[in-house]
Amino acid sequence: MSSTESPRGPVDSSRVPRYAGPATFARLPRLDEVGRADVAVVGVPFDSGVSYRPGARFGGNAIREASRLLRPYNPAQDASPFALAQVADAGDIAANPFNINEAVETVEAAADDLLDTGARLMTLGGDHTIALPLLRSVAKKHGPVALLHFDAHLDTWDTYFGAEYTHGTPFRRAVEEGILDTSALSHVGTRGPLYGKQDLTDDEKMGFGIVTSADVMRRGVDEIADQLRQRIGDRPLYISIDIDVLDPAHAPGTGTPEAGGLTSRELLEILRGLSSCHLVSADLVEVAPAYDHAEITSVAASHTAYELTTIMSRQIAAEKAAGDAR
Repeated sequence: MSSTESPRGPVDSSRVPRYAGPATFARLPRLDEVGRADVAVVGVPFDSGVSYRPGARFGGNAIREASRLLRPYNPAQDASPFALAQVADAGDIAANPFNINEAVETVEAAADDLLDTGARLMTLGGDHTIALPLLRSVAKKHGPVALLHFDAHLDTWDTYFGAEYTHGTPFRRAVEEGILDTSALSHVGTRGPLYGKQDLTDDEKMGFGIVTSADVMRRGVDEIADQLRQRIGDRPLYISIDIDVLDPAHAPGTGTPEAGGLTSRELLEILRGLSSCHLVSADLVEVAPAYDHAEITSVAASHTAYELTTIMSRQIAAEKAAGDAR
């Protein structure tokens, strides 16, 4: 797509029913249909790094199916994201399910290729192992980035059964590799039992601040969003969302559910409160549809990805307008 062409949006639901046709995210065009994208929605069907219930390899396609019901105008952000920027579905990255090290390398290389086109990534997992190679790619482009990590769990453990690449270790590896800005790291929605108090001590030493799900309940979404914005500042921001940040009532379809989580409304409102932040890419992981009921989890995930995509599209449009005005 050239800079003078209008973005190609979703299939018109007044002409083709939402339940018909191939399931791309929000019924958007495939990347090969538009040439290049400002935001590339890409799946990573990989869950070999999980420690409990498997099945997140099917998450991306479940989110795509649920996203058929999304519409082009987002009233909560007063924006039409698919008219502001070219958003396209880039398909899936074929990560080796039998070799985690190779899979991590494959995801990083594929993300490099997409980012080199100028696109921002909205990645659909897959388990949380994939956050590490995605962060490696984003850091090559932007340097160490601020991180907002929405999750019931810390994911800063050292190893599982001696393995360094798992869904519980990506952010420790990222800190060790220097690809995160340790002055701007936050967990949101953390809760549940830990292996020991040392988990919290180690996490704090890495630079993370913690906003628990109870904090969100007591203080409210506006205050939490304001706190997060202040911590992020104008740094390039990466958002990583494990769907188990939501309470199992809102997201039963996940591998390691924890009671007492956020509501889907709270998550969406916090994200909307971050719309002024410089969001450079994001991922949404750990949707395991085999444990879902009536697509509850996939619907919540599709709306979450929609809010993130809207934030990126608005920023891209603003940057293009500022460039044209020079």
